[in-house]
Amino acid sequence: MAADHFNGHAKYELIGGYFSPVSDYYQKEGLAPAHHRVRMCELATESDSAWLMVDSWEALQASYQRTAVVLDHFDDELNKNMGGMTLPDGSKREIRILLLAGGDLIESMGRKDVWASEDLHHILGQYGCMVIERTGSDVWEFLLSHDILYEYKHNINVVKQVIYNDISSSKVRLFVKRKMSIKYLVPDAVMKYIFSNSLYSTKLTRKRDYVSFAFD
Repeated sequence: MAADHFNGHAKYELIGGYFSPVSDYYQKEGLAPAHHRVRMCELATESDSAWLMVDSWEALQASYQRTAVVLDHFDDELNKNMGGMTLPDGSKREIRILLLAGGDLIESMGRKDVWASEDLHHILGQYGCMVIERTGSDVWEFLLSHDILYEYKHNINVVKQVIYNDISSSKVRLFVKRKMSIKYLVPDAVMKYIFSNSLYSTKLTRKRDYVSFAFD
């Protein structure tokens, strides 16, 4: 949907997109160890996408990295180290970096215990955001009610779902745990990887368990 949005946009050209899995220090239950999540993203993009890629920098960090820091990492790599995009005439142009997010993540930006105000100003002011609508999330109503998001509304692109899709990683993990089928919910290569590595079917689901197993 994000790619389709850019295909019909005269101002921008889509160059590529990156999956950036969080490290094992992210405080959320239910996540598999980072190396598994990186590999699943690689399997999902190797043959099924011409524009999606995987960046493992965030997953390999020894501490949790805020979203603002991760976007700075991509800016450093793509624009400062690589010099931006090389045009046909040999000149360089800076690459515009955007955060791709679901409507539920945007609504979480209203929680001060999750997002620092200075990070929101940095993310939305310097970069911007592509928001994919999700069922049950009224993105426009939330933008109107949130002062910082409304301030940067010109940097927030809302992509309407033409066909509504409620699939989420949380639901996939739950289906595996309950021994329900995930066929057609994820690429076959990812499904095989999940089952061959017995992911999401054990009680080892908390962040501290993984950190203890790997580093203690």
